[in-house]
Amino acid sequence: MFPLLKTRPKARKPAPPETRTLDVAGRLMPLTIKQHDQATRITLRIEPGGRALKMTVPRGLAAREVNAFLDRHQGWLLTKLAKFSTDTGLRDGGKILLRGVSHHIVHTGSLRGLTEVVSLDGSPVLSVSGMPEHVGRRIAAFLKKEARADLERLSAAHAATIRAPIRSISMKDTRSRWGSCSSEGNLSFSWRIIMAPPSVIDYLAAHEVAHLKEMNHGPRFWALCKKLCPGMEEAKSWLKRHGSQLHAIDFD
Repeated sequence: MFPLLKTRPKARKPAPPETRTLDVAGRLMPLTIKQHDQATRITLRIEPGGRALKMTVPRGLAAREVNAFLDRHQGWLLTKLAKFSTDTGLRDGGKILLRGVSHHIVHTGSLRGLTEVVSLDGSPVLSVSGMPEHVGRRIAAFLKKEARADLERLSAAHAATIRAPIRSISMKDTRSRWGSCSSEGNLSFSWRIIMAPPSVIDYLAAHEVAHLKEMNHGPRFWALCKKLCPGMEEAKSWLKRHGSQLHAIDFD
């Protein structure tokens, strides 16, 4: 007789996330509901920028429980979402941050021309040409260009300090993180950081360059990051307080 062989139970396939639109006092919000084996309670999170919601629930939780939770937290959502303005202000007469400084937006009315910073009566102005409906997109293109210039310069300086080569630098519009570093030395940054003060931009460059030596967030990484950017804590605090507002701006 052969001994009975014990077989492992087949792992259950994770249920695909449910997506729906939630009406929060007239504001339609994309909602993703994900079941998780390890979850013991419902968690509801507002995604960076306040443009979507993410919910994690215990596996097999009844739909009525999910709906009841959402109903109970309408007030909480309304309060939290209030800080995310639905008016981007990206039009003639509006304002946009550039390196932490508020710039008035002036649409030139000309179909051709550069998007550039000028001074008008001693105040910083972002002059934008093109069709009025394309102002947001033209501003985004300008910010990407400025972000690349700053981050390439700052990253190169920090990389030279620790003698670590950078393979490439790319600009993205990620909402889950401000930057990343691959094991091959490829750095990626959210171009929206150019709206933050220069010290915060410098911190982001230092943070990702530090990963070229330490691919983790352990004590040695943070020590190296602080060496590259002594104002690290203040910059982290600024991003925690204001980062979501930068993500909330819709340039389309």
